[in-house]
Amino acid sequence: MSQAGWVAVIGAVAAVCTTLAFAPQIAKTRRTGGADLSYGMLALYLGGVVLWLGYGVGLGAGNGWMHAKLALVVATLGYHHVCRRLLGGFEGLANRRTHRWYRAFNEVTVLLFALTVVLVVVKPF
Repeated sequence: MSQAGWVAVIGAVAAVCTTLAFAPQIAKTRRTGGADLSYGMLALYLGGVVLWLGYGVGLGAGNGWMHAKLALVVATLGYHHVCRRLLGGFEGLANRRTHRWYRAFNEVTVLLFALTVVLVVVKPF
């Protein structure tokens, strides 16, 4: 198989991994009522991301937007983990924040998603 053929195969496998990564999470969420993350989802997602990086996504001139978008995706995943920790505090009746803080914290996702969409559509750099 030629190099271009292998690159296409790696790209296809990466797309399948990152897309199917959410199936274990959906199944676990239905079983547990949303109590925890699925390790299968994390493994498939990270495997897909590694394959995408090996595939060469974002390499070359004019692809800085891809790196910025991936950084925003990582920030969104970090936000998700912070939300899980805050939920644990709520469940343990250990809430130390005000309602105003939570209102502002809730808007972080809007900014992250809006910036991600702008980077994908406009591709400014």
